[in-house]
This record gives sequence, C-alpha cells and structure tokens, in this order.
Amino acid sequence: MRRKLPEQVLLQEVNRQVAELCRNRDGLKLMEVCGTHTMAISSSGIRRAVDPRLKLVSGPGCPVCVTEESDIDRAIGFAALKGVTVLTFGDMMRVPGTNGSLNDARAKGADVRVVYSPLDGLQMARQESEREFVFLGVGFETTAPTVAATVLEAEKLQVKNFSVLPLFKLIPPALKFIAARAQIRIDGLILPGHVSTVIGAQPYRFLVDRYRIPCCITGFEPRDILEGIFLLLQQIVKGPELTIQYRRSVRPEGNPQAKALMATVFKLVDANWRGIGKIARSGLGFKRRFARFDARQRFGVVAGKKSKRTGCACGDVMLGLKTPPECRLFARRCTPESPIGPCMVSSEGACAAYYRYER
Repeated sequence: MRRKLPEQVLLQEVNRQVAELCRNRDGLKLMEVCGTHTMAISSSGIRRAVDPRLKLVSGPGCPVCVTEESDIDRAIGFAALKGVTVLTFGDMMRVPGTNGSLNDARAKGADVRVVYSPLDGLQMARQESEREFVFLGVGFETTAPTVAATVLEAEKLQVKNFSVLPLFKLIPPALKFIAARAQIRIDGLILPGHVSTVIGAQPYRFLVDRYRIPCCITGFEPRDILEGIFLLLQQIVKGPELTIQYRRSVRPEGNPQAKALMATVFKLVDANWRGIGKIARSGLGFKRRFARFDARQRFGVVAGKKSKRTGCACGDVMLGLKTPPECRLFARRCTPESPIGPCMVSSEGACAAYYRYER
C-alpha cells in the first residue's frame, strides 16, 4: 500500500472488503500470531470495530503461554536445590506448574529472582561465585540471540556458575503445525513483527507456496494492524503472497548478526508446547561445545508430573479454535488475580487481553 489512508477510511475499506468477500462465504478468520498483536487488537478496539464476519483469533505467539507445566516444575526443582538461584523474567513468576508457581516456591524460601536481561544474571553469577545461577531461557527468536550472546560472554569470562534452562520456541514450525491441520481453518496470518525483525520473511515462504495462506508481517500500532488486515483481504481476492507491512523494522533477510549468534550456540530440537504438544524441530538446545551451560545436564533432569486436568482451554485458544470467552473458566474460576491457565497470567496472553479490554 503506497498511499497512507486515514485510519477511519482504512477501517471503512476493511469493512467494505469483508462485506464483498462474505457474499459467498459465511465469514473470514485471520490469526494474529503474536501476543503483542493480540493486546494491541484488544486495547485499540479493532476487534469491535471491524465487521463481525471477520474473526480475529489468537495464535501461539505468547512465550509465557506456551511454556509447558513440566518445564515450570523443572525450574521449581532447580530452585529447591541447595545453593541454586533461579533467574527469570517477571511474567514467568505466576505461571502455574502442576503444583504451584515460581512465586509459590519463592514464598517457601527458594531463591528465585526476577531479572530484566540474561546479562543481569551473568553479573549476579560473577558477584556471587559460591552460588549456581540458572536462567530460564523462555521466549522466541527474539530472546534467543540475547541469551546466546550472554552464553558467549560467560564462556569468554570463564564464568563457571552460570547456566540456562533452554525452553526457546520457534514460530515457523508452530505455523506449519497449524497450517497442516484442516480443522484449524485460517484465511490469513498476521505475522509477528518482532520475530520477523530477527528471522526476516523467507522462513514463512512455505505458508504461501505449500499451504496457500495469505501472510503479512505487521507492526504493532493500530494503523499497522488495520493495514495488515487490509493487505490480507486483498490477498484473499488476488491470491496469497508474503508481504511486509512493518517495513520500518523488518528487512526481508532479517538480522544476520542475531541469526549468527543463535546458530553459533544453539541447535534445532523438538519442543513441547503447552496445550499443543510436541512439535518437531520447534525449539533450541545447546550445541555440544556449550553443553556445560545447559542446566539440565549440569543438575540432572527433574521430571515434571503429569499435567492436571483443569478444564483450561488455553491450548484451543492458542490454535485459534476458541476465543477466551468460549472457555468455561474464563472470568469465572480463571481471572488475572487467580489464573488457572497461562493465557490469563501473561501480559501478552489472549485471555488477559479479553479480560481487561473486551468483557
């Protein structure tokens, strides 16, 4: 789109396009993959402003939401070891495992600390050499390069008491999982801006070439999202493409330096996604050279318990099969004050977004 339309005009164009497309179909479903998009759509009122025949559903793009219960249990197990400190971003503190959260573990005396970057954790490790520090490596392609750089720094400085629990997830394999399932009918994907800043556009090409799904990498302002929706609707008419709306941040080739950092330290591994299950080659583990930084190898694996049946529908929400209000726990037994599922805990979770802005 070369000419910038006023936001209200853009919204009118979106709704006009939806009306035309829905002459011959029941409705349209677009998935916003990133949790930041979900929050922006809810807080800006876009979902309520567009034609109701256009359904905007959430995808698996909230890093906290997709972290398995067993991995929370494993982190709590590390924190229970004598002389071990667990370091994490704040969002992870309240995410429930099978028997409590990191917050609960800290209340019982475990040394669990919130940090703002892995480098903060490395600094703590250097200052308190008598303790072991385990950083929870949670996140997508946006977080992994920073953690890789921290591991390289730890190697350079010969820091012996710093390790990482690698729980990283990769977005393209998750989208392949979604695209390959006929029951998850998606008419277009609003692709994540931040992840795409790192990996570029090419890793999504298969979605267009193999699955014929319209794709648009989109920014996070309400205007960006409306433009992304408009571009996807045009693709539905003319044929699927892979477009970049978020050109002020995303280059087709991505960030070569960040990709090189990941490739130096990590290798592709299978990963378990909360509420979804195992997805092949959708995670990152340490290469052999860096195995001593892998907390699982350093301390042994603390096995997680079998998931509890809570009735939480976060898995279906993250696959676009349900909206948060369609979960029978939403805003009843599951609230931000007393969350049962991770989508209600995270600041980027779909349930938290609906609870805050769309009830």
